[in-house]
Amino acid sequence: MALSLASSAVAADGACLRGINLAGAEFGTLPGKYGESHLYPSDRTITYFAEKGFNTVRLPFLWERLQPKLLQPFAKEEAGLLVETVRKMRVLGLKVVLDPHNYARYNGKLIGSAAVPVAAFEDFWKRLAEQFGEDPGVMFGLMNEPHDMSAADWLKAANAAIASIRRVSGQNLILVPGTAWTGAHSWFDDWYGGANAATMLSVKDPANYVAFEFHQYFDEDFSGKKDSCSRAAEAIASVAKLSAWLRQNGRQGFMGEFGVTREPACIDAAAEMTAAIDRDRDVWLGWAYWAAGDFWPEDEALNIQPTKKGDRPQLAGLRAALDRPLDPAACRFLQK
Repeated sequence: MALSLASSAVAADGACLRGINLAGAEFGTLPGKYGESHLYPSDRTITYFAEKGFNTVRLPFLWERLQPKLLQPFAKEEAGLLVETVRKMRVLGLKVVLDPHNYARYNGKLIGSAAVPVAAFEDFWKRLAEQFGEDPGVMFGLMNEPHDMSAADWLKAANAAIASIRRVSGQNLILVPGTAWTGAHSWFDDWYGGANAATMLSVKDPANYVAFEFHQYFDEDFSGKKDSCSRAAEAIASVAKLSAWLRQNGRQGFMGEFGVTREPACIDAAAEMTAAIDRDRDVWLGWAYWAAGDFWPEDEALNIQPTKKGDRPQLAGLRAALDRPLDPAACRFLQK
């Protein structure tokens, strides 16, 4: 499945995945009550983003709610909500990235610890693969933002989960983050004993169908928690550096999170980020904006959930990317 290696200064066509994170199911303290503490996206929200031109949803949820006891079956109600939500998205033609939004933890304990052995992570993904493995339009995001664990320890857990998935299904794309919150800007830095750029090249997939997932924000500490885009230039520059690394190593990337405030300069930064990804669509499968969802408060800075008055201002920064024709070569990787 060779991809087009064309990369021009201005992208006439865009990368394949134009995504939105629809948050809500990962909200609230555990266990919580559905509809009060947490919520899957409503039909209206799903339809809105499909009609705006998004073709992918990254769908966060909590591992503990789906599987209240490690190595045991999924909770029927929560599993039913997840399955039904994915079904609704797929009916509209949306691809779905399943996103256990747990930071490589279960009830606060790291994967690989005595409380959460790697075998439990394998079991979790085996059960998810059994549920969704027949639909290649569902992608498996192994974990949201592992952090405060070494790249080597995370690699061990990731490879174990990948092997577990592949014993069930070989047709779902697996998105693999790094440690250190999988930051694009820090991919080459040694945070916890080994940089992602070196360590994560040892990801092993029997089906050879993985891509790396990166996250990138534009504020002063790249966390996305400050209402600014003061380091937008550095954030956007990280795309080109990663593109060179991806090409050199024959890999693919996906920008699973980025987001901006409603300030005009920040909206411009979102447009520049998507343009940078689209320019290098030979190695980037696409992007997903953070975030929207029915439970976000209206004053959440990065929120693009529509209001009663209509679209949020940030949507203008994504409009050009949403309107670009899909590059068939960029999408071929997803048609395995």
